[in-house]
Amino acid sequence: MAEDLVRPARYTADSLLEVAVDVFTVRGYDGTSMGDLARAAGMSKSSIYHHVSGKEHLLRLALERALDPLFAVLDEPAAQTGPAIDRLEHVVRREVQVLVDNLPYVTLLLRVRGNTATERWALDRRRAFDAQVTELASVAAGEGALRSDIDPALVTRLLFGMINSITEWYRPGTTEGNGSDSGTDVGDAAVALAFDGLRT
Repeated sequence: MAEDLVRPARYTADSLLEVAVDVFTVRGYDGTSMGDLARAAGMSKSSIYHHVSGKEHLLRLALERALDPLFAVLDEPAAQTGPAIDRLEHVVRREVQVLVDNLPYVTLLLRVRGNTATERWALDRRRAFDAQVTELASVAAGEGALRSDIDPALVTRLLFGMINSITEWYRPGTTEGNGSDSGTDVGDAAVALAFDGLRT
């Protein structure tokens, strides 16, 4: 339970954020109070306010940790140049790596429901990301490299449905249930499974 997530009392903004993400994920953002965060951190509420302006500020910082690396992948050279199918494969492979590298933050991102301004901002960002990937899939289909009988928006939903499910079973530092301890290996497997069926 979140109450058991007790840490040492010395904190930086980053270490406090790690605690908040754990508590938000276990209790849900709406079900978490500043008192819950203070107990989990082993510090007073006033000490938390020394680092952040409040609970929603912590949520915003956590969601930025998930979203910023996802969007950064779209700006990588391999996502910007070359045939669209190769760029799409690169994006899928790298997004798996980003998810594995930022697992707690992405897990929290996938659980937001739009009940606050910060959650709605995050959902809007996710939709913008999906739109860019859908456009890439559409270009790949137009180039004749991707099956044209599947709507590019559906391709995007299916690809990221598979990728996002990794948060449910991937556990860093162990091969149990992972089949591999490497996010790169998981990304390669996701690309192989998806694109063997999507390529023309």
